[in-house]
Amino acid sequence: MKTPLPRLPVSLSTTTATIPPTLAAFTDKTVSLRDGRLLGYTEYGNPTGYPLLYFHGWPSSRLEGFATDTIAKRHGLRIIAPDRPGFGISTFQPQRRITDWPNDIQDLTRHLKISRFAILGGSGGGPYAVACAHSLPHESLSAVGVLAGAGPWVAGTQDVPLASRMMGVAANNFPWVLTGISNMLVGSLRWVSTTGYVTRWLDNWIESMRKEDDKTPTQGSRENILKMAFEGFAQGAGGFVHEAQLLSKDWGFRFEDVKYDKIRIWHGTKDANSPIRLTRYMAEKLPHCELHEWDDTHYTIGERLEEVIEELMSKECENSGKAS
Repeated sequence: MKTPLPRLPVSLSTTTATIPPTLAAFTDKTVSLRDGRLLGYTEYGNPTGYPLLYFHGWPSSRLEGFATDTIAKRHGLRIIAPDRPGFGISTFQPQRRITDWPNDIQDLTRHLKISRFAILGGSGGGPYAVACAHSLPHESLSAVGVLAGAGPWVAGTQDVPLASRMMGVAANNFPWVLTGISNMLVGSLRWVSTTGYVTRWLDNWIESMRKEDDKTPTQGSRENILKMAFEGFAQGAGGFVHEAQLLSKDWGFRFEDVKYDKIRIWHGTKDANSPIRLTRYMAEKLPHCELHEWDDTHYTIGERLEEVIEELMSKECENSGKAS
């Protein structure tokens, strides 16, 4: 699990050279679900390409998929990035469970008239990718992947960061307190992000990451980063606290019962947010799993995003290359 600060999600630790000019180029969309809630999502990449559903981290939103746009266009992929309930523009769902998410995905893919698709869950979105592998019809899934996924706390929390464990305790026992504190913290960070010192620091960081041929305006890149950082709290901290509860509990299904063949997992051995031990525990229990370990942290592994997508979507990328 991550700290409550709205840091950039795992996939956004790539350089700004991989990020399109502006978020305004992408249209936010919603679909009505069977229980009347709205599910928000945004699409990136090639609108006629093979569909890959990207599940964002925690706390984050559909805008995290923004970093995949250039990669997806290169490989002829259509990235569909939905907000989970309570994040971004998706209706908050009281009492929701991780195992409820596959139903939302079924409604979304039916709305989009997609019968077969791939899934990639990043960081806090990892458990939801595994839940879909457990519950969705196997014939509808062409690939399932997890990148630096949140690990199962049923494996033990002795090496989980103390801040994460304390947050789990607060979320499960004093959710109203954690919600109030988080709302105040996010409000303060929003204000601080508009100050001259922070804007100059961000502009300098963006400039240091920029490639020589990148002509993207620094201010536009800064605005993109700040919008992505705060969008997960667009409705307040309720979704954030609820998901802190879910990620610190049993996920609601046995790993041994996930028969989908196969789930691909990529994880960093230096990941302090989600210790590799928890991921190895899950990989050992999943009947069909392929675990790739890299000498990375929770954030540096995001620099391998294109490599992960290429491997996950190898057949689709190859077919799209032949077609072009």
